[in-house]
Order: sequence, then C-alpha cells, then structure tokens
Amino acid sequence: MYYYTWDYRAPASSIADLEKAINGEYSAIACYERLAGAAPSEEERTQIMEIRKDEIRHYQTFAGLYTSLTGRQPAPVINEPCPSVYRDGLHFAFKDEQNTVDFYHEAADRASDPAVKQAFLRAAADEQNHAVWFLYFLTKQQARE
Repeated sequence: MYYYTWDYRAPASSIADLEKAINGEYSAIACYERLAGAAPSEEERTQIMEIRKDEIRHYQTFAGLYTSLTGRQPAPVINEPCPSVYRDGLHFAFKDEQNTVDFYHEAADRASDPAVKQAFLRAAADEQNHAVWFLYFLTKQQARE
C-alpha cells in the first residue's frame, strides 16, 4: 500500500469518492448487524456476518487511504437508514450492493493513485459477491411467504 505525507495533493475526486465509500461502508456495517439479528436461520445469520466482516475490511482500507492522502481521520456518517423488516432489508442490501459495484468501478476509473484504484476494484468484486448472497436470501425469503 502507498502512504503519503499530509501535504500530498490527491485529486479532489479521489477524496470525495473515498468519503462516499467510507460513509457507505459505515452504513452497511450498522445495517448488516441489524439484518443478521433478524435472519431466520443460522446459515443466513452467519453469512450476513461474514459480509459485514468484508464491509469492515473495506471501511478500514478506505479510511486508511483517506487518512494517508488527507492527513485527517474520516468522520463517517450513516447515509441511509436500514429497513427494520428483514425482507425489506434484504431488498435494500441487494440494491445497495449492486449500486456500490457500479460506483466503485467508476471511482477506480477516476483514480490516479494505484492504491486507491486497486482498493476500489477489490471492494467492487466483494460487493458483487455480496449482492449474489442477498439475492439468494431474498429469493428464499419470498418462498417462505
């Protein structure tokens, strides 16, 4: 990973993209803990907590890059509330993961820093995998209803 002194001038678009990613990951971490608590089976609960671990890793990666590029710690905020009904939460998570894949690919294309580009590409691959899991759980939930 590349580290820079505080006076390195990172492109404003990369900083903005990292801020958006940090807030998204922070929101997902909180939401997936709630979602796992509402899961109807141990299999689903365990997998959602594994997805949450990935989101924590993404958050840490993006926060580290942000800090190394700006010299500041991020101040994350939850940008969207998590639905309280399990089925609605699965639908929300699926759509959010899919939208995040697109955003991360676009952010990677904009990034001039190789470490930032690689972080977005790696996270995009994970987010696509997460979307598949949430779609699977949503399909199972719809069959239960």
